[in-house]
Amino acid sequence: MAGSLNARITRTMIGLTLTAFAVVFLGLTAYFLFIYEWLYPDAAYDENWRLGDTVMVGVLLSVALMAASLIGWRLARRIVAPLKTVAGAARLIATGDFSARAEVLHDSYGEAGALVADFNLMAERLQRAEAELTYSNSAIAHELRTPLTILRGRLQGLSDGVFEPTPQLYERLISHVDDLSRIVDELRALALSNAGQLDLICTQADLGAEAAVTLASLESDLSGAGITLTRTLHPATTFADGARLRQAFVAVLENCRRYAPGSAVHVETGVEGDTVYFRCTDTGLGLSEENRARAFDRFWRADESRGRSLGGSGLGLPIVRAIARAHGGEALILPSERSGLAVEIRLPRRALPSCS
Repeated sequence: MAGSLNARITRTMIGLTLTAFAVVFLGLTAYFLFIYEWLYPDAAYDENWRLGDTVMVGVLLSVALMAASLIGWRLARRIVAPLKTVAGAARLIATGDFSARAEVLHDSYGEAGALVADFNLMAERLQRAEAELTYSNSAIAHELRTPLTILRGRLQGLSDGVFEPTPQLYERLISHVDDLSRIVDELRALALSNAGQLDLICTQADLGAEAAVTLASLESDLSGAGITLTRTLHPATTFADGARLRQAFVAVLENCRRYAPGSAVHVETGVEGDTVYFRCTDTGLGLSEENRARAFDRFWRADESRGRSLGGSGLGLPIVRAIARAHGGEALILPSERSGLAVEIRLPRRALPSCS
């Protein structure tokens, strides 16, 4: 394909040269015929074609063809080189090597350079998606295996008469089933969000009122974790799915309860320009800059063993971001000069009843 394009561009340049030569030659011939036949018919006109004229025309035509061939070859080379490097990287990616990248050529044209840059960006995203998929599959298997193993062991014990069927045992079994259902629901929400089909039922919603309802439902749990809760809830009205907003707020506050027990938590809502926001700040251990960049990755925990022992699935903050983006907004980890973590949900302030 590259050779074909090279040859085509070269042939095109030669054809253009021949066409230009023919136009000039015929134009001059017609011009002189017009002068001597119509304007000055009595003027002396030498009709003999001399050998020198033939040599001169041949030299000029040869030089023009050589120049056209050289220019066409160099032009084709600069056009084809980025395509060849992109094609080579694409073949490697097709075989499963997602680390392949197209070589950036400094002498390529702007459009070709943009093609290489866009291709490399796509390859980088594919590599991240593949790594996330591999990690997610492993994490999903781990997260589901633990409660399933416990359930099977308890049920087998009940069947063999090892365990006595008490209400407390049944409550624990139900709690494991609830954990499984929660993980499945969260995975489904993330899958729908990635597909751009997370269903939203939008009405006029006040982030301040929704946050107040959420805090009232979790206040005893937060107090039980030794958390001192303060709030500054200003009206922040927009069109959004109130149930999804409460789900996101619960995930943020549950994150505080699990990973920042005994800290001071401040929740605030308000309006800034064309956006409304929900912000939750705690005084716990916080995260390093590197960990803040990974906080929204599925199943990621700053401390794996600690996260699992506290019951976290690693899906809370990814759910928060999925809900925010489904509303056309964003979820952020704000930088902090002191210890602690600040999570902010920022949504567009809409005057029309639509969520996207």
